[in-house]
Amino acid sequence: MSPDLPFPSYLEQKRQLTQWKKTNPHYKAVHSQVTQDCVKRLHNTWERFKSKKFGFPRFKKYGRYQSFLFPQFKDNPINNGFIKLPKIGEVQINQHRPIPDGFKVKGVRIVARARGTIWYAVVTIQCDVKVPAPLPFGRGIGVDIGLESFLVTSDNFRVEPARFFRDWQSRLKVLQRQASRKKKKSKNWEKAQLGVARLNHQIANIRKNFHYSTSHQLCDQADMIFVEDINFKMTARGFLGKQMLDGGFGQFRDLLSWVCWKRGKYFAQVDHKYTSQICPECNAHTGKKGLNERVHNCPECGYKTTRDHASGRVILNRGLEQVRLDKSETKESGNGVLSGVLCLDKCRSRNANLRELEARTLSR
Repeated sequence: MSPDLPFPSYLEQKRQLTQWKKTNPHYKAVHSQVTQDCVKRLHNTWERFKSKKFGFPRFKKYGRYQSFLFPQFKDNPINNGFIKLPKIGEVQINQHRPIPDGFKVKGVRIVARARGTIWYAVVTIQCDVKVPAPLPFGRGIGVDIGLESFLVTSDNFRVEPARFFRDWQSRLKVLQRQASRKKKKSKNWEKAQLGVARLNHQIANIRKNFHYSTSHQLCDQADMIFVEDINFKMTARGFLGKQMLDGGFGQFRDLLSWVCWKRGKYFAQVDHKYTSQICPECNAHTGKKGLNERVHNCPECGYKTTRDHASGRVILNRGLEQVRLDKSETKESGNGVLSGVLCLDKCRSRNANLRELEARTLSR
């Protein structure tokens, strides 16, 4: 193209697809709507680059284009554990859940992971039903996310930090060293790269499963969940970057909001400034704390607790100020007794029952 010509629009590029298929019959093996989606993604990336002045579109060589989309289906393509894709045919799948009644399949995106050895079919369904966003009601908790503990709530419920990448780092280091010593593009190099990709995929799946289970655990405890609006991309650039990225706090916050919406729980973000410097009892400013100072001790009212617990209570107070519920609409905490849950920690409650039984036996 001459630099004097204007950049072609999306419709003009779609019209050129029919001409390319005449000159190159190889394009006919791909479904027409899949190629149109490729043009659409390229055009949207280019428009975003022109508006933001950064993020030049990168050429997707072989092995980098990891997904393609079938945007339209007339009938349900899934039947008896098989999915019927245009130009491909029926492919056996492991269907995680059935499609609910009243929903129609609108599109299917095929996603490749671990260098094209693991494939997923992401099915988009639609139904003419409006699901309202959950309104604030009931009992609320504040969640403080950190490194010493993965999270601490305003009820002093703690989740120990999980080591996803750091536990598998030594194994990953060995595989990467073996891959670096192979001749590039050889069969042994491909096998070594596949081992590295599969281990990275396994680490990502373990992390996401932990985030999902923790999100459901928090939803079991309250009707309103408040978290901080921290920019985790900026905090991951410090000297604790490996620990921050290993925790996946941004992904956890996104999954927590999704789980709250799915289960009808209210989710909101509050201002993160000075949450560790304010006393939750008297709202006094206690001054800046270093990372090694893990105890909150208020000089005004004498309230003393752990730093993360105090931050969780401050987050809860800020969240309740946002929603401004009446006392008749709220539920008291009741020393950690939740709706439908007898104790925050099942193991803790089981051990408490055993200790109580032992005490009764000794007293007899």
